[in-house]
Amino acid sequence: MAAFARVRMVMLSGVALSILTACGADNVASPGQGGTIIINPPATPTPSPTPTPTSPSVTPAAGCPTIGGGAANALTDSGTIANPSVGTFRVCTLPTRITSSLTLPKIAGLVYRMNGRVDVGNDQGPSTTGTSNVILTIEPGVIVYGESGASWLNVNRGNQIQAVGTATRPIIFTSRDNVQGLNTENSSGQWGGVVLSGRGPITDCGSPTATPGTVACERQTEGAADPALYGGENRTESSGRMSYVQIRFSGYNLSPASELQSLTLQGVGSGTQIDHIQSYNSSDDAIELFGGRAHVKYFISVGAEDDNLDTDTGTKANFQYGIVVQRAEIGDSMSEADTDNDRDGNTPRQNTRVSNFVFIQNSNNSSSNQASFMLRGGTDYSIYNSVVVSPNNPCLRVSRAQTASGTQDEPNDEFGAPIFRSVLMQCAATKYVAGTGVTATEVQAIFGSGSNGNNDAYTPTLTNLFINGATESAATPFNVTTLNGQEFNGNELTRAGFFDAVTYIGAVKDATDTWYQGWTCNSGTANFGTGNSGLCTSLPTT
Repeated sequence: MAAFARVRMVMLSGVALSILTACGADNVASPGQGGTIIINPPATPTPSPTPTPTSPSVTPAAGCPTIGGGAANALTDSGTIANPSVGTFRVCTLPTRITSSLTLPKIAGLVYRMNGRVDVGNDQGPSTTGTSNVILTIEPGVIVYGESGASWLNVNRGNQIQAVGTATRPIIFTSRDNVQGLNTENSSGQWGGVVLSGRGPITDCGSPTATPGTVACERQTEGAADPALYGGENRTESSGRMSYVQIRFSGYNLSPASELQSLTLQGVGSGTQIDHIQSYNSSDDAIELFGGRAHVKYFISVGAEDDNLDTDTGTKANFQYGIVVQRAEIGDSMSEADTDNDRDGNTPRQNTRVSNFVFIQNSNNSSSNQASFMLRGGTDYSIYNSVVVSPNNPCLRVSRAQTASGTQDEPNDEFGAPIFRSVLMQCAATKYVAGTGVTATEVQAIFGSGSNGNNDAYTPTLTNLFINGATESAATPFNVTTLNGQEFNGNELTRAGFFDAVTYIGAVKDATDTWYQGWTCNSGTANFGTGNSGLCTSLPTT
């Protein structure tokens, strides 16, 4: 993470109610370091169209709605909050713990507030099965903001969130400063983030006597002072659904090695539906997965100050369709995958699969990761049909012999060396970086430029930053539907039917492919067109 961002976070953390501690080794989800100044940095695109000043149009709702669940779930009317450009909103504060199912309705002139940690239900433990205890439903267009850095949403094990926006009315999780119109495009780390805690298998158990991947293997949420546990052995359970959601200015630094991300999926089962998610200016990772069986489609990360996709502790995760763009001069890896190095023989072993992504790295990578993709800790990892634009950095680093192993070992859940198929990379002159027990030459052989559709001498022809041009359109895609329903060592690696058949590499086929439009917000870093929720530093008025 950039030095100036770290200084700011440390200063802010002094006003937190308590210093919170991380769980696990430093190399599992450590904040980035960054901070190197770039000579001749990439040009920053200008948002289009340029917004024109308008008179405030929002007037506050008359009061807070009755949302059900009795007095314990009642909203608190906290007065109003003003934004000079947008207008004034009624503020309705959520309870610290939601104890029965309720719905947050969309009401004109009203925003919902988290004044600290908000829990959805009580933790139902690692082994309970059956119907969810508490469901938090959030209607399209709702805005929820965190009052301060220590504000975050935790959906406990055995409970659910149903935050389902639409392509024209996304749900927005953001900060108080954003609501007040105080933010710039360099703002970040102003509240915690959204955490879904499930009962899926994990490794790196909190208890040294627990067996990884079993009901006894649990972990504490990174950064949580009070219990916020996840893990178990339910691979298929659902923690709910999040669709058409923006998460802005999150990732508050609660202690030197403990930050929440925009979205944290920890131990979630394969029944959880995550799609059309935009992370904007997280001061840590855009999304981090700890164990479980997560499946994510249509993911956008803009301006993350650490890693963009961070996967840890035995997760078997799948991603399809993604746009990742760093801010200039800030940020760490496009993707980091690991477990605790002294536990890289734990099972289930991480196996993450990524298809149809565009990765745009706009800064020199001076952090300890040293490359756009950092794979270590015995992880199994695959990238398909994707484009990497990282002209100032090495593209790939693989660390530890266990990670580079090319031998499948089903009883020990070892799938083999990292896999690349139909991946185009633009890298610095040094393209591959050695890791502990792995030489740069071995890393180069793992990527295998010139075979399997891979090319590390790629020159981008992308238009509008992320839309395929002539070179990308000419590439032959890998058939990722062959991965659907695949099992290994008795474990389903990919949910049946998850990966779509595609006729192209990259995230956006051409100008007619508009999956990213409408539900996103714009910035100088990435412009997703007209007809969306406007600038990320502002709020929609409808």
